[in-house]
Amino acid sequence: MNLPDFVEREANLVARNTLALPAHAALYAKIHSADQLTLLAGKVPSRCFILGDGSNLVLTGDFNGLVLHMAIGGRELAAEDADAWYVRAGAGENWHDFVGWTLAQGWPGLENLSLIPGTVGAAPIQNIGAYGLEVADRFHCLNACDMLTGQTVRLDHSACRFAYRDSVFKQQGWHLDGRLAITDVTFRLPKVWQPLTRYADVAAELEAQGIVTASAQQIAHAIIAIRRRKLPDPAQLANAGSFFQNPVVDAAAADRLLACHPGLPHYPQADGRSKLAAGWLVEQAGWKGRDLGPVGMYEKQALVLVNRGGATGSDVMALMQAVQRDVRAKFGVELKPEPILL
Repeated sequence: MNLPDFVEREANLVARNTLALPAHAALYAKIHSADQLTLLAGKVPSRCFILGDGSNLVLTGDFNGLVLHMAIGGRELAAEDADAWYVRAGAGENWHDFVGWTLAQGWPGLENLSLIPGTVGAAPIQNIGAYGLEVADRFHCLNACDMLTGQTVRLDHSACRFAYRDSVFKQQGWHLDGRLAITDVTFRLPKVWQPLTRYADVAAELEAQGIVTASAQQIAHAIIAIRRRKLPDPAQLANAGSFFQNPVVDAAAADRLLACHPGLPHYPQADGRSKLAAGWLVEQAGWKGRDLGPVGMYEKQALVLVNRGGATGSDVMALMQAVQRDVRAKFGVELKPEPILL
């Protein structure tokens, strides 16, 4: 296959995933513009994966295909009306930096998602969320390149079919087969801003700082402080952030669990189900601060799987399955991994 010169062969991915797992890609291309995607359209092999900064990824081995590493930059106010600002960013923009930039411009709305690792382009795929807010709550539209035809495809909110840590990209497998490569994302930030501080950790942090009526910047700073206390810096201790999704169970299951475990943190959902705290389940199953070979569950936050050094994808998978087994045995609850397993 005749590929453009910017496509590398046998690229080392160990520095391109925050778990620092060893793996190679048969083909690799760092994408700085939509034009590069157009040049590749119709030439993508059957196995193709779209990579952000590798912060939500478990490399289980070498990848015999093409990795498209999205590095498209740029951020701007795309439009404005009486109700909202519409802010666009390139898929390769660092998510946390983008959130900070919007706040600096006086456009609140994304502050609860501060310090989440990853890129802007990856955010809607995973429908990232934290402290009562999801990307879906602020999403307006995105542009993507159809890697079969080279045409630009626009997806609005309904087309993305957002759900908890889910979107049409995951439902259709587009993030795994490279069919659609997101080039930019536009967010709708309402001008009538309402602070979201109902989570206990956020309220406690603001109270500790003596803040009664918090601004968006103050909420962002509080959440940054909380996340820095709980989560290790991947540059210091390799990890992929929260490793398991918070499981959502029906009302009857929640009642049964709470009868046996009254301290189980749970969050009622609009459909009558309850979201359970996966970190609490992992801790109660005995895995907080416990290692299995070179990997373990972080001592300050049981939900975070860390690489103590020299781990492989097989080590991560073994620990994941051990934690799942013990939580299932103790609570009858199935934990699903949050990162992509590649």
